[in-house]
Amino acid sequence: MSYYSQRIIFIIEKEIICMDVTKIKNLVDKVKENMQQVIIGKDETIDQLLVALISSGHVLLEDVPGTGKTLMARSLADSLSCSSKRIQFTPDLLPSDVTGINFYSQEESKFVFRPGPIFSNIVLADEINRATPRTQSSLLECMEERQTTIDGDTHRLETPFMVIATQNPLESQGTFPLPEAQLDRFMLKVKVGYPSKEEGISILKRFKEQNPIDELKAVATKEDILAVQQVYAQVHVSDDLFNYIMEIIEQTRNHKDIALGVSPRGSQALLKAVQVYAILQGRDYVIPDDVKAMVKPVLGHRLILSHTLRAKENQSDAVLDDVMDQVTVPAEELATKGSS
Repeated sequence: MSYYSQRIIFIIEKEIICMDVTKIKNLVDKVKENMQQVIIGKDETIDQLLVALISSGHVLLEDVPGTGKTLMARSLADSLSCSSKRIQFTPDLLPSDVTGINFYSQEESKFVFRPGPIFSNIVLADEINRATPRTQSSLLECMEERQTTIDGDTHRLETPFMVIATQNPLESQGTFPLPEAQLDRFMLKVKVGYPSKEEGISILKRFKEQNPIDELKAVATKEDILAVQQVYAQVHVSDDLFNYIMEIIEQTRNHKDIALGVSPRGSQALLKAVQVYAILQGRDYVIPDDVKAMVKPVLGHRLILSHTLRAKENQSDAVLDDVMDQVTVPAEELATKGSS
C-alpha cells in the first residue's frame, strides 16, 4: 500500500471517530425511550445501565425479588440488535455451564469446543449470588480480560461485551456473598427500589393484558454501540475536575469509617462513568454535578467499611455523603476550562 493511500485511510478513520454529541445523545435517547415502554419510573436506573454499556462496564442490580431487575436487563438487551443470553445461577451451576466445554465429537473424531452463554454481547447473570463461589469466579476472567481460558486454550469474547448481574439481598436464603474481588469487576452497583403508588398503577395497567417486552424492537445496532464506545473518552475533563475526582478517592482512603478505600481501578471507573454521563446530558464536557451523580453507584460497592458499620444496611451511601461534604467542589466556570 502506498504512502498516500495509507494517509487517506488515516484521514477517513479520523473522521469516523470524531465525536458528535448530538448524534450520540439521539441514539441513547432512542434506546432509553424504547426501554421506557417496559420500565416505568426508573429513568435514573436506565441512565446508569447506559453509562455502563457505553463505557464497556458491567452492572450489578441488587434488590428484593420482583422489583423488575431481570425485566430491566432484558429490555436493554432487546433494544439492541446484539446477541444476548440469560444464565440462571443456581447452587448446582458449574463453571463449564457458563464458559463452555470441549467435547469429543465422534463425527469429526476430535475434541470440539462448545461455547457457553458467556459468548454473547449482553449476558444476563440472573441471581448471581445463588451460585457457589467456584462458579461465580468463572466470570472473573471474562469480565476483566474479555476472554476465557478452557483446557489451556484462550477464547476471545464478542464485542461489545457486557454482564448485567442481578442479586437478591444477602440476608435472603440460599445466597453466597460475592467476594470483594468480583464486586470490584462491576463498574456500577444499582439498587432498583420499589415503584411509587402512581408508578405501580401504571405498571398494573401496562401489564394488564400482555407483557410489553414481548413486542420490544431493537432500535440500535452493534455497530452503533461500538462506534460510541470508541469516542466517549473524547469528552473534555478539566484539571480542576481531575483534581476533584482524586480528592474524593483520597478521602475514601483516609476516612475514619472506611477500612479500605477505593483502588485505582475504581478511580478510572468513576472517570469513565462521568464522561458518559455528561454525554447523556447533551454535553461534551464534564461538570461537578456529573461526578456527584456517579459517585454512589460507582464507588459504593468498592468500599470496605469499618467493623462497626459493616452490619448496618445502606451505610456506604451515608459514608460517601460525608466524604463528598469534606471535598471542595470546583467552580463550574473553572471546571469547563481547557486542560492539558
